[in-house]
Amino acid sequence: MHDYQEDARLDVLRQLNLLDTPASESFDRITRMASQIFGLPIAAVSLTDRDRQWFKSRVGVDHCSIPRDKAPCAEVAETTKPLVINDFLADPVYADSLLARNGTRFYAGAPLVTSDGYGLGSLCVLGTEPRQASPHELRALTDLAAIVMAQIELQHAFGRIDSVSGLPSRIQFRDDLIDLARDHPGEERFAVIVDRASDDQIGKMARVLGSGRVDEMVREAALMLRTALGPDRMIYHVGATQFAFLSGSGVGQEAYLQMLRTACTQFRGTSSVRFVTSVAIGVRPFTLGVESPEDVLRGAMSAAQDARSTDGGVGLFSPSRDSTHRRQYGLLTDFGVALEATDQLRLVFQPRLDLGTGRCVGAEALLRWRHPTLGEISPAEFIPIIEQTSLARTVTQWVLDAALDQLACWTTQGLDLKLSINISAANLAEADLVQRIQLALLKRHLRPDQLEIELTESAIMDQPDQALGMLRELAKTGTCIAIDDFGTGQSSLAYLQKLPANVVKIDRAFVSDLMESQGPDFVLVETMIDLGHKLGYRVVAEGVETPEAAAILASAGCEEAQGFLFARPLEAGQFDSWLETDRGNGLPDVHAA
Repeated sequence: MHDYQEDARLDVLRQLNLLDTPASESFDRITRMASQIFGLPIAAVSLTDRDRQWFKSRVGVDHCSIPRDKAPCAEVAETTKPLVINDFLADPVYADSLLARNGTRFYAGAPLVTSDGYGLGSLCVLGTEPRQASPHELRALTDLAAIVMAQIELQHAFGRIDSVSGLPSRIQFRDDLIDLARDHPGEERFAVIVDRASDDQIGKMARVLGSGRVDEMVREAALMLRTALGPDRMIYHVGATQFAFLSGSGVGQEAYLQMLRTACTQFRGTSSVRFVTSVAIGVRPFTLGVESPEDVLRGAMSAAQDARSTDGGVGLFSPSRDSTHRRQYGLLTDFGVALEATDQLRLVFQPRLDLGTGRCVGAEALLRWRHPTLGEISPAEFIPIIEQTSLARTVTQWVLDAALDQLACWTTQGLDLKLSINISAANLAEADLVQRIQLALLKRHLRPDQLEIELTESAIMDQPDQALGMLRELAKTGTCIAIDDFGTGQSSLAYLQKLPANVVKIDRAFVSDLMESQGPDFVLVETMIDLGHKLGYRVVAEGVETPEAAAILASAGCEEAQGFLFARPLEAGQFDSWLETDRGNGLPDVHAA
């Protein structure tokens, strides 16, 4: 065979990524069948490398390879024709071969040929006694070799090899891990994920430079990993810019993590995209045969995501963090079902009182979720999850409709109350938000000033220009606007004075410890109240729990308050009953406190 033909053949062999990969049951089944048809103890799927015959699958053979010199499988690969040696000792070419010297007397091999005509090796059977091969046996061996080749090319065609990196895919990782667990059950290993860039970094690179530059980065990363890990370590392309590999056995955790930290630093320093991307490495310890391949890979990917928040860039899988992530995802999935159910979501209402008159002037509508199996889920747990997804729009609409239905009911009863609902930063990106609010009010014959929309400083500052435009449009309709958690955000005074807000709500963190009118807490709260008034806002204090705090706030000029001192969040029926009691008609004697 000419050198250029041999180089091309070897290139095809390497592109198929079969050499030095773990055994696979899909090939082992065929090898066992060949052994059974011939009634011989030895059979193999033998691939012809540059200087060796490497066995992808083997029966009756302990070693993984033999030298290529005077190996009959090499002749089969070169000629792409079947070969039968009835008696090695009588054959002038192979009588002094390694196989003959080790007792092999019979050989039959059928070629493994690609669709382009390249011979990769052979499916062969061997015996320790001279014999002949019948036409039926040879036809069966040839058919089985064709099945082996079909399996090889199907692997490559159907998601087994990534077309950009040329590395085995996530599917191959799964199959190889299953095979490894079968051969080495109980061994402790580490699965490692190298995440070359975050989703945001990939998006920015593709937007500015095109997807071709992202592909170049992937190929560069694949080459760097192959060079760093060497030819004996299998690397898998398991995500857009995510690569996986396994440690060997008997590796100490701390030493291995330190080695990965060093490698991460080197990887960052030599990449052509080191100034616009960041590397994160996730490590998942596991036991072969215990954890599923899917769970191993998922855990390593989760650790890589956690690693992005650490200085070292290497994250170790944490079962506790994993449980938190799984619960959050489960709640997110279940919340979609809750929106369609009729008995899981509900609103409760926390009264808001005028500190000067003691009268209830309104309420804040708060969403509650009673999960069918987990029970009551804290809003502090589920709302931040939902606000980051497309469910944010649907949830806000659900709350708006349910809250305004209740407000309409109270209005019919002759109650003049203002009802507050919360929206998130995600809602500010909804072009039709103002129109939806107006329509919801019109359908129920409610005045715009009966509704107050609350949003936090942090939500406003996520997209300040967009928020300002949306809030100005909303203010023009007559709807009230409140800045929630006042004092905890990052907004500047210059920006705050531009907002068309009516109310600022002082966060409970500043109110809960308010016990005396001379302490540092009072000075801070008094300053915030004074600032709110100078900016033209009405001031509401949240989290008022003691008569002393209520009295101090009133003396400082705070107009309204809400908190456990007056009432906890109430179901609609409880709210009605609360309004009919003395507590609904006035404050505790806060001025005497």
